[in-house]
Amino acid sequence: MAHFTKRSSIFLAAAMLTAISAAAQDATIVSPPPPVETEKPTPYDDRLGRLSEIVGAVHYLRNLCNASGEPEWRQSLQALLETETKDEPKRRAKLTAAYNRGYRSFAAVYTSCTQAAVRAEENYRIEGATLATEITARYGN
Repeated sequence: MAHFTKRSSIFLAAAMLTAISAAAQDATIVSPPPPVETEKPTPYDDRLGRLSEIVGAVHYLRNLCNASGEPEWRQSLQALLETETKDEPKRRAKLTAAYNRGYRSFAAVYTSCTQAAVRAEENYRIEGATLATEITARYGN
């Protein structure tokens, strides 16, 4: 009888493995693959990222040196994000991160308005204007 039990156990284990294997195959066939996001970067995404970083830096520096504040820098980037990344959350997140990086990089260095901060803001503003002009000239409609 022990022989029959051993044989039955082997048969039962083999049957279970076959059933599990078949169930796994069925689950693989039945389950659809997860949706693939179709966001495609633009040829100017790197430049747009740099522009976002510059706007963040300029926003911080302009507000540091201007007691009344200048919210239009952040608002201009918000408008750009609405236009460029309306249905593309990954691109939006990437550009937002670039803006925050620019803002925080100067917040970590400048806590008061100095001549160096004024010069840095001017240099970044000029670079940003040049970059915006280049992007528009090359890729604009």
